[in-house]
Amino acid sequence: MTTDAVQKPNVVSMAGIASRNVPRGAAIRLQNLSKTYPGATQRAVDGLSLDVADGEVFTLLGPSGCGKSTTLRMVAGLEQPDEGSIHFGDEAVVITDQGLSLPPEKRNLGMVFQSYAIWPHMTVEENVSFPLKARRCGRAEIRERVAKTLELVGMAGMEKRPGPLLSGGQQQRVALARALVNEPRILLLDEPFSNLDAKLREQMRLEVKLLQKRLNIAVLFVTHDQVEALSLSDRIALMKSGVIQQQGSPRQLYDQPANEFVRDFVGKTLLFRGTVKAANPSGALAISLEGAPECVVFGHTSDPGGIPAGKEVFIGVRPEDVEIQSTAGDAMPAGVVSGTVRAALFVGERVEYQIEVPGQGHSVIYGGRHDPRPEGSRVWLRLRPEGHSAWLSDWRGSDSDS
Repeated sequence: MTTDAVQKPNVVSMAGIASRNVPRGAAIRLQNLSKTYPGATQRAVDGLSLDVADGEVFTLLGPSGCGKSTTLRMVAGLEQPDEGSIHFGDEAVVITDQGLSLPPEKRNLGMVFQSYAIWPHMTVEENVSFPLKARRCGRAEIRERVAKTLELVGMAGMEKRPGPLLSGGQQQRVALARALVNEPRILLLDEPFSNLDAKLREQMRLEVKLLQKRLNIAVLFVTHDQVEALSLSDRIALMKSGVIQQQGSPRQLYDQPANEFVRDFVGKTLLFRGTVKAANPSGALAISLEGAPECVVFGHTSDPGGIPAGKEVFIGVRPEDVEIQSTAGDAMPAGVVSGTVRAALFVGERVEYQIEVPGQGHSVIYGGRHDPRPEGSRVWLRLRPEGHSAWLSDWRGSDSDS
């Protein structure tokens, strides 16, 4: 998959220094990293290689136990890899076959943990200044840098507030300030939003994105939440069993999944059954839907061998790529599939319909809240005519909602 980095504009550094262009080299380079925990039969991380560019948010996404947090901890120096190397820019911080491994305090990075780790016996100011005191910085420098960093994260004026009196969002801002006060080249985020409620998570995602753009800092972000990954990332690596399944931009993983695991993990996918009518060597396909041979959609396959005409396939369709239309008469027009509304759930900004499609099973499809469809009614489903993914696979059940 292509992994082109996105260019960032000139920014002001955290310390308030004049604007500058930041070269987009590899802030982090991981090569052939592997890690097996004692007593385990399977590697937690297996031959992982990736680059994180300067000024980029790169997300490790995947289910629990996929190896994403282990990877982050190896970058931080909290775990030692069995094999491989880690470079920060041109500096080697880990080369296993040479016995090189810099301790965490020598790696010039900041890290925000899932728990935030705010010391309750310290004030906001004392929490944020702790890394600077550990480096034996002068008092005047500490005061200046703490004040600038707290202003940066929206905590100015709260320097003397004790840790126990902070809300969840305030604790996260203090943890960010403490990670940034040393002006690191790299910021590591380990599921930092998981302890916040839904509205605060959304707010903090936006604030962290704006802060990252302002600082132009490289961020390696770990999450199992696909919404966080899609909304925050320049690029994503989706992991399973210690191995990267696909890496690329959020849109690439969403629109062009490399395999069924990526397709089903990133976003919601409806599976429709169809037959390939035409194919070309590039992987482009014309597919007619089962039960509606006049409904032909165009898609692509990631199978390097392609899929020939005549083969039965699954078409992966995103719910937002299906339009629900009222029926008009008994004759089914070209380009649509017939269905029956079995259930309608009002969820606020939309209605989620469970629709039974003959020969296809049940699919959950989104509709507008201002044009409701009653349960039991017959509807037409018009699929977006192109841009779908196709998969050559055995039919695995009657329900197409995956």
